[in-house]
Amino acid sequence: MAVKIVKNAALSKVVDTSLANLEAANANGANALATAAKSSKKSSAEGKRLSKKRIALIKRGKTAGAKAKKDPSAANNNAVKAIAKELAAVRKEAAKNKKVKAANFDELSGLRISCRRLVAYNKALSAADKVLNKPKKKTRRRKKAKA
Repeated sequence: MAVKIVKNAALSKVVDTSLANLEAANANGANALATAAKSSKKSSAEGKRLSKKRIALIKRGKTAGAKAKKDPSAANNNAVKAIAKELAAVRKEAAKNKKVKAANFDELSGLRISCRRLVAYNKALSAADKVLNKPKKKTRRRKKAKA
């Protein structure tokens, strides 16, 4: 069984590249997290907007339906049909947005977990570096005892 002996320079290079890769992963993770959070906020705002629009259309549809019952003219019936058509379009758009929000949520939660791990690794490594790179403590000379 042959044992491979690693040189100091090669080992130092591996450690340095590993630390650089960890720093790069940390930066990339932070950027990805920011982008995903922005996208999530955007889809949440879109969902709120669609929800408000849907509620307004439902109310408008009720009043238009009551008006059409009282006076079943062509204009009133067309207004009810137009509201129903617009409401169906809003519901369809809201269903699409719901799928996008679910996908964003999964991605965002995964990114948050990964970023927490990266931050923990960086903290542990910086604490270890502090311990390893501490300057040597100087010892004071003892005074000679008087005889």
